[in-house]
Amino acid sequence: MAVARNIGDAYASLKAGKWERSRLVGVEVKGKTLAIIGLGKVGLTVARIANGLGMNLIAYDPYANPSLAAAASVDLLPSLAELLGKADFLTLHTPLIASTKGMIGQAELASMKPTARILNVARGGMIDETALLSALEAGTIAGAGIDVFTTEPPVADSPAARLIAHPKVVATPHLGASTVEAQENVSIDVCTQVLSILSGSLPRSAVNAPIILPEEYRTLQPFVLLVEKMGSLYTQHLARSAAQTQSYRTTFDVTYEGSLATLNSTQPLFAALVKGLLTPITAAETLNINIVNAELVARERGMRINESRSRESGDKEGYSSFVTLRARRDPRSPSASRRSQDQYFSTSAVAGEKAGRPQRSGQDTEQDHVIAGFVSNNTAYISRLGRFSTSFVPQGVLLICRNYDSPGKIGVVGGRLGRAGVNIRFMSVAPLDSDEGEGEEDGVGLGLGKVDSVVEAGGQGKGREKEALMILGVDGVVEDSVRRDLIGEDGVLEASVVVL
Repeated sequence: MAVARNIGDAYASLKAGKWERSRLVGVEVKGKTLAIIGLGKVGLTVARIANGLGMNLIAYDPYANPSLAAAASVDLLPSLAELLGKADFLTLHTPLIASTKGMIGQAELASMKPTARILNVARGGMIDETALLSALEAGTIAGAGIDVFTTEPPVADSPAARLIAHPKVVATPHLGASTVEAQENVSIDVCTQVLSILSGSLPRSAVNAPIILPEEYRTLQPFVLLVEKMGSLYTQHLARSAAQTQSYRTTFDVTYEGSLATLNSTQPLFAALVKGLLTPITAAETLNINIVNAELVARERGMRINESRSRESGDKEGYSSFVTLRARRDPRSPSASRRSQDQYFSTSAVAGEKAGRPQRSGQDTEQDHVIAGFVSNNTAYISRLGRFSTSFVPQGVLLICRNYDSPGKIGVVGGRLGRAGVNIRFMSVAPLDSDEGEGEEDGVGLGLGKVDSVVEAGGQGKGREKEALMILGVDGVVEDSVRRDLIGEDGVLEASVVVL
């Protein structure tokens, strides 16, 4: 509101003895579009308040819960670029992690309306302060409200200090939680939890509760690690493709088979799954998940996790215990019931554009996403990843490539990684899971998860090429430019980098 109505400038002007009503004409927020980056707990709270002010709400968050967004009257957009172009006001509510640091820079600011105003009351560093200063001076955007800075307090004559002094900026010294009520509520919350513990209940937000109870440690430790890695694999690999099709799952079914089904409590495994799902998209300093608060954290994030046990089928892979994670669409989601042939095939995928042939997206929009694993000799293994059967240890930096199962692909990938100076520690080739089956001959009415990619062969009939995964363990960092270079007609269809 201060940015929209020039409150800071008006305050200083009036204090200086001036009366400049005509110079300080502002804009209304009613009817304007508020663009929210990060639709978590805070982003949704902002959305609900802004909705009451009559604003139009849009958001970009690949990991948002579609049901919660719809309930808050927020329209989720598929890309940051589309969001920026529509924003009258832009507000950031994401953690400061590698993928969000500097996310709003010169190019992003240049794509916005010259009448747009940008707000950052989340974390310093997500906006390039030098680029923001230049945009304000050039009139690329109309104003900014900033409560957080890269360095606090800002260094004299730094971009942050010059932003604070700029007439188009409303700036405050990181006052987000600096209220009498907030400090009182923290004290009350601590006292309430102490009373709860003294009465024999568990604490709600213990900072030092172990993720594994001591008496369960020896038996559960390798399975806790397995389940955490499965959750992280989902978020970093399967959910990345799903987010591109606005198909991110928020409902998870986890099944413990065999001897795991006899456990008295699965709390450590539940907590490990929540931690694995959220760690890749949450700042480390704000992520504290343990057996006490895992259920609360999951509920706040709009996640539904259903646990089940099966004693009979735990030895189906030759091991006494087996874990399966299935991510599926929430049936209450507004788009859960929408199905069309466009959801099976995408002609806009990078590989499809280069190869000139229809491509199916990496993860079908409506198909359940499945990850399965087991423990052997206290070592965790992944035995299924999406539609593919595999066997690898989930650790370190992994490069996961989806490609047509044809000769020469391994050589192409190895050669390009070699030229980029990326050393391969191990490689595993994963074929389509035997349960996937074959699609119908004409490619119409195909069962989800039951098809190989269909390739048009010069207009003379249809051929069929099976897909496979290449899972490579590599040393060091794989730059995004290297990953993109792998995608092409003679390379792979899709590639993702996973850090476990």
